[in-house]
Amino acid sequence: MGRRGRVERRTAETAVTVELEIEGKGDYQIQTGIPFLNHMLSLFAKHGLFDLKIQAQGDVEVDLHHTVEDVGIALGEVFEKALGEKVGIKRYGSALVPMEEALATVSVDLSGRPYLVYKVPSLSGRVKDFDLELGKEFFKAFANQARCNLHLELRYGEDLHHSLEALFKAFGKALDEATALDERVKDVPSTKGKL
Repeated sequence: MGRRGRVERRTAETAVTVELEIEGKGDYQIQTGIPFLNHMLSLFAKHGLFDLKIQAQGDVEVDLHHTVEDVGIALGEVFEKALGEKVGIKRYGSALVPMEEALATVSVDLSGRPYLVYKVPSLSGRVKDFDLELGKEFFKAFANQARCNLHLELRYGEDLHHSLEALFKAFGKALDEATALDERVKDVPSTKGKL
């Protein structure tokens, strides 16, 4: 079916272009100017089996926040665009993913109603220059633009890198399940008739 999309976002602080193929193989080309974010988004694409291209430039010399948030916004927008009317999708997806000593759970509902639950109490600190609290800003931006319920929970984890990595891998796997087509579903999976 080839559900795909392309989004460009330009502000005074950032320039972001995202291209997505939902029925992909996990191929990716990601350059955000933030190496740790590149790594997390590569994991997301690979484990979600999305073909993903992201090119972003931002005022990282000021702060990483603008770029992280705007990449989340553009990624959410491109999923919303690629899913169209959401006919035939499974709608819900969940994943439980270990990464060495860390264990993360992510659940998503492509409901058309944005909401974020972020139960990740231990993720404060930095990996190199990346403030791990920016993870919440990324996921909030994504949920708002993709118009989905997104629940993330870090059940436990000691290593900060492993903990955020488990969340991004679980995010990819949960979104892969939610966006998947179910041949039994012939319309929009909602009694309202619209998502």
